[in-house]
Amino acid sequence: QVQLVESGGGLVQAGGSLRLSCGVSGGVFSSRAMGWFRQAPGKEREFVAAISASGGNTAYAESVKGRFTISRDNTKNTVYLQMNTLKPEDTAVYTCAATRAPRVPDTFVTTTTGYNHWGQGTQVTVSS
Repeated sequence: QVQLVESGGGLVQAGGSLRLSCGVSGGVFSSRAMGWFRQAPGKEREFVAAISASGGNTAYAESVKGRFTISRDNTKNTVYLQMNTLKPEDTAVYTCAATRAPRVPDTFVTTTTGYNHWGQGTQVTVSS
């Protein structure tokens, strides 16, 4: 049973920073591509960032490029999302996702259908 647990969300002023963490248990973490998605009230879930199993390949939504950084520590079974220069429009529930293992080739995944396991999400609220 693969479980994903996010943490690090909260309330921050515009221009501030937060770091989200997603701990993964069950299965082989280092063989899974990981991603972050977000959903604001009344909107569809959208892709934020993704990272390949090795960590060598990453992708970002245009709206967060240059402000957010995804990374992973395969020794801690954890993926991170460093969010800088936050804007009110970044307010959403942020959810991490994992692919099946092994993920071959070593590529990232940017679509919801490419992921098999999801966390419960953590709320990020950016005040203006």
